[in-house]
Amino acid sequence: MARKSFFGNKITPSCSYCKFGNRSKEGNKVLCEKQGLVDADYACKKWDYDPIKRIPKKQLNIPNQEDDII
Repeated sequence: MARKSFFGNKITPSCSYCKFGNRSKEGNKVLCEKQGLVDADYACKKWDYDPIKRIPKKQLNIPNQEDDII
């Protein structure tokens, strides 16, 4: 039986949020312990998801609902 991940099973691999990668100061490169300096979108077979490194997408501003009631 396949184990279901807490964060979902359909996470696309990317070195920007891999356990072995550290972002460079420019932000578009990652220093990987396994592969060296690579692009942030690169992913090798040693990729292991680290949810702490994931940067969430910006949320949309929802207008205040109280203005519509008055």
